[in-house]
Amino acid sequence: MEAYSAGLMSQSFWFIEFKKVVKLVSDGKSQNDIKAACVEENLLGAVNPYRAKRVAGYLTNRVSTLDAREIQMFIESDLATQKLLNLIAVLRTDRLFFEFLFEVYREKILLGIPVIEDSDTNVFFKNKGAQSNSVEGWKESTKSHLRQCYFNYMADANLLVQDGKTRRITPPVLDIALERHLEAKGEGAMIKAITGGI
Repeated sequence: MEAYSAGLMSQSFWFIEFKKVVKLVSDGKSQNDIKAACVEENLLGAVNPYRAKRVAGYLTNRVSTLDAREIQMFIESDLATQKLLNLIAVLRTDRLFFEFLFEVYREKILLGIPVIEDSDTNVFFKNKGAQSNSVEGWKESTKSHLRQCYFNYMADANLLVQDGKTRRITPPVLDIALERHLEAKGEGAMIKAITGGI
């Protein structure tokens, strides 16, 4: 996996857009074809061509982490599984967010703690700062923005529910076919990060 990055701040969950790109890949379109369509036809509804190109780049990169079976699974699955496949693609491209889910979200589930709080992310970033000079050098505003991104992604993937100021943890039950597929690929840690498994 790549070095720690705060790049998730310039992205969103983009589920509808992700779905469009997955469909194009399923139809046999190349990354270049997809990027061109996103810019020339404004396929993703971006505010300007520059933004269309950026979003298309992020999304084609995200979708490229899915193998042919996962693309097919996405096309055939229910909404909950599709959202989890989008999340899995995000986690494959962002090491820090993956570690946050594996180390913080999963631990909460294992300990039976039903909520996740701002202080949990503060401790996480402090620990990562001790391990990484790049994280240690981040401004508080960067960490705060990232925290909000993480919680938004988790809510969009149905891993938590925002109830007023409380964020209640709602671990998903993975589709058995997806779980077996991830296990076969050696991604047991991915399953644990999302479901809180042991």
